[in-house]
Amino acid sequence: MKLLLTSAGLTNQTIVKALDELVGKSLDQLKVAFIPTAANLEEGDKGWLIDDLRRLSFLKFKEIDIVDISALPKEIWQKRLENADVLFVEGGNTYYLMYWFNKSGLSKELPELLKTRVYIGVSAGTVVATPSILNAEFEKQPVLDLGEKVDDTGLSLVDFMIEPHINSVYFPEFTFDFVKKEQENFSYPIYAIDDDTAIKIDGDKLEVVSQGVWEKFEK
Repeated sequence: MKLLLTSAGLTNQTIVKALDELVGKSLDQLKVAFIPTAANLEEGDKGWLIDDLRRLSFLKFKEIDIVDISALPKEIWQKRLENADVLFVEGGNTYYLMYWFNKSGLSKELPELLKTRVYIGVSAGTVVATPSILNAEFEKQPVLDLGEKVDDTGLSLVDFMIEPHINSVYFPEFTFDFVKKEQENFSYPIYAIDDDTAIKIDGDKLEVVSQGVWEKFEK
């Protein structure tokens, strides 16, 4: 399985290089499926989502498809994801994204898809890849307000948790001290990463790639 778990996407050349190493071919030969579903529940400006699409466009991928798993039946989104080389799972509301991974059936199909594809997670798209999304519990209520049942369990593509956006001006509460205290509530290690950091997984090999700051917390 090949994963690139980021806080804010392909924000620097070190992270782009890590993607190059995972895919093993020129980016202009690759098709990307951009999954924006988590952003559906976010109000206000979507400049951050547009920035992620712009970065993908700047990198000259062969094709960038937009596949909203909440808006398409399985027979359509599955074919579109199978057509892609890279699954780019955008940020937004973590609980809403996990709800649609389960409701759409993608959570069951993902292991087979990832045998031959790279998963890029951004923020919520990264957190859902972990065993527990409880570190995003503050995002739960908007999904409950829709009358939907929520699940605190993630996809368990990795055996640790991730706290993105460390030291971000947009999320000032997310500091290393915050994560150190937070980890006391969990049995899993937590990687705290800033917006210039990513975790690269290639089979059983893990590498933190960064032009910023990060730290691992565990009991």
